[in-house]
Amino acid sequence: ADGIRQACEAAGRGRDEVLIYAQALLIIAPTREEAEARFNDYRRYVDLDAALALLSGWTGIDFAGLDPDAPIEYVENDAGRAALAAFTAADPTRRWTVREAAEFVGLGGRGPVLIGAASEVADQLETWLDHTGIDGFNLTYAVQPDDLANVVDLLVPELQRRGRYPLSYTEGPLRHKLFGRGGQLPERHVGRQVSIQ
Repeated sequence: ADGIRQACEAAGRGRDEVLIYAQALLIIAPTREEAEARFNDYRRYVDLDAALALLSGWTGIDFAGLDPDAPIEYVENDAGRAALAAFTAADPTRRWTVREAAEFVGLGGRGPVLIGAASEVADQLETWLDHTGIDGFNLTYAVQPDDLANVVDLLVPELQRRGRYPLSYTEGPLRHKLFGRGGQLPERHVGRQVSIQ
């Protein structure tokens, strides 16, 4: 997040002119035990070959021919450096195997999987927000509509009680709701410099 905001400043924009949303899969249930049971049930349906194909597409490396228990090594290529770095450099104490990476992306994609009762997941989301500099989350799901319904029914009320989720929304287009400066790009924004003939 700091790097993105520094790049904005270097390009002549304000640090607050971008919002950063991290992907996350939230598996929520009334109790932690129920949420963990749901997560374990979901894992039974992960197709490792399909997950390896997805991972291969992101990274430019053909994982299908590798030993599933081999560690993933960083390889410089012209493909998805960030995707590969997430499994090789993001946590220097962790060595991912091909199988572990496939199981991980098979459910959560490249984002975290947060599991628990609403209060536990709310704690985890607040930790991410308070310590990473991100502005929010782009939620994904394993099972639709169940996962997102649990977010709405269980998590949103908890976040509202904590003052971390709005009770109402500002009128106007999304840009105004997010930035509070109207629905158009600011005058000095590079997007306003483009003329359509």
